[in-house]
Amino acid sequence: MVKVRFVPENVEVKADLGENLLEAARRANVFVDAPCNGNGSCGKCKVKLKEGKAETKQTHHIKDQEWAEGFVLACETKILEDITVEIPNSHATNMSGMRIEGISESREKEIFERARKQVIDNGMSFGSYVKKDYLEIELPTLDDNISDWDRIKRHLRIHLGFNKVFCRLPMLRKIPNMLRDNDFKVTITHIPRGDNRTTIVNIEAGDTRNRLYGVALDIGTTSVAACLVDLYEGRLLAKASSGNAQMKYGADVINRIIYATKRGGLEKLTHAIIHETINPLLTKMYEEANVGKDEVIAFVAAGNTTMCHLLLGVYPDHLRREPYIPAFIRAPFIKTSELELEANPETFIYIVPSVASYVGGDITAGVLSSGIWASEENVLFIDLGTNGEIVFGNKDYFMTCACSAGPAFEGGEISSGMRAAPGAIERVSIDPFTREPQMKIISEETPKGICGSGLIDLIAEMMVTGIIDRRGKLNRDLKTPRIRFDEYEIGEYVLVFKEEWNLEEDITVTEIDIDNFIKAKGAVYSGAATLIESLGLDMSIIDRVYIAGGIGNSLAIDKAIQIGLFPDIDRDKYVYIGNSSLMGCYLTLMSEDARRKLETIAGQMTYMELSAYPSYMDEFISACFLPHTDIERFPSSSVKINNQ
Repeated sequence: MVKVRFVPENVEVKADLGENLLEAARRANVFVDAPCNGNGSCGKCKVKLKEGKAETKQTHHIKDQEWAEGFVLACETKILEDITVEIPNSHATNMSGMRIEGISESREKEIFERARKQVIDNGMSFGSYVKKDYLEIELPTLDDNISDWDRIKRHLRIHLGFNKVFCRLPMLRKIPNMLRDNDFKVTITHIPRGDNRTTIVNIEAGDTRNRLYGVALDIGTTSVAACLVDLYEGRLLAKASSGNAQMKYGADVINRIIYATKRGGLEKLTHAIIHETINPLLTKMYEEANVGKDEVIAFVAAGNTTMCHLLLGVYPDHLRREPYIPAFIRAPFIKTSELELEANPETFIYIVPSVASYVGGDITAGVLSSGIWASEENVLFIDLGTNGEIVFGNKDYFMTCACSAGPAFEGGEISSGMRAAPGAIERVSIDPFTREPQMKIISEETPKGICGSGLIDLIAEMMVTGIIDRRGKLNRDLKTPRIRFDEYEIGEYVLVFKEEWNLEEDITVTEIDIDNFIKAKGAVYSGAATLIESLGLDMSIIDRVYIAGGIGNSLAIDKAIQIGLFPDIDRDKYVYIGNSSLMGCYLTLMSEDARRKLETIAGQMTYMELSAYPSYMDEFISACFLPHTDIERFPSSSVKINNQ
């Protein structure tokens, strides 16, 4: 055995001789970004070998100067003796400080109010299915010596009309001391069901009828967002978000599914999402709002189909193998205690139903909150996250598909890419004469990398200023220090020189990055085009486009159209609707009518498997240019390209 010490975390772990360094970091719970799950293709798991020897190799991801300084790829390194490894700050950046959607408080309030109004206008009522009642129970005597539990049931029958009252063992254990410590004056939390039945799920001292809370949770592949809700008033009491700790096992669902098939892999993935991601978010919100976990009595969660399998610890490998069959679409009601979630142990977690292997409950929740189900207009709904899911339809029908966009829109598989966190470059413009960039940085901090909205701006600007051609290749004839080529003849554009901000390394975008991004945007556009074409229609039929997902409010629609990500239609038709999945969970939390509508939506959506559609591959290949091989589809882009 040898020892591996990680700094600046100052964590030490024992390892077998020849063990992979990335796996050792995972065992030590030291986060090392590895979007490709350690197959050597992304170059993100770059660390610095400070002391000791290891068997490793230089790849094109590591420049000569970095190699001389001791930088290695963790996934390409075998441990030969006791070593000390330095983890660069960039790895921690990718896990912390993420915004839920990067929108203002006023804009967020507007989005929530719009969704609430839509539900109410369609005849649905708001109000929690969970109830609280204050009880002043008759004290026991020698003449009235029935059991505590029978005494509670008798009180509820006489005063509240419940003939059948139930509870589970945890409640039964709380009752004796709770009653006597509080002079038999307590508040019960219970869930009424038809036929005068109810189930008690919590008992508290005194009168706490004004305190009833629930959690809405969006489990994304890259990020997880949650909000704590006052179930009486519908107010958001606290919000929290972070990177999904499963990222250390791969940036996309396929890599995580593969990791889940390894020995102990599924258990590690489930532990990462629950104990390393969700529970810290819950604890943070409870502390901020001064709410006890036992007061949280309702819980709604949504995620893509793979995330739901990994949350529940259900073997997911059949999701990626033809004919792509999930273990479940609708999960049973599960108690939070079964998953070791930080909430009242008697709370049931409702997991929003999925549609297919690659269209999950996050899309079902998104359709609910967007209001497509009540719209007379033809609506194109695009969730632009780690996975690209698309819905097209109106109140009469919904068609949906999933495209393998990959994690590029959230910074994955991009050399200087990162999530939308403080320090991320979110907007870019380039001077057409000097080719010098100007940037907007989240929180106006020191730049640490570039997020999805910044990449869209950057590639659009590089195209119209002639820095790249329509294939995404750099113009070798331009004389500017910002364009350079390495020893492998791979070109890159330098967005930020490290000397300008005292950084560890330059922030760049390479031809490989651009190619990955073009494939991602091509997958989204071709998915939408194929979905609409399958109905015998074209893009002109679209009345409204809803954009959801983690790319944030900084997305410039005009730039996205320039590169061929979205159809070239009237910009006024585009609406950004925030985290529609989280919004749908909130509506479900607050309204039983909304939950029933959600179930209906999941059953009505028709899923199209793009790989089985004859013309999809041709459509995808055509979309892998800037903006498209058929430039007539993008008249506004063609004008700018011709005038460059």
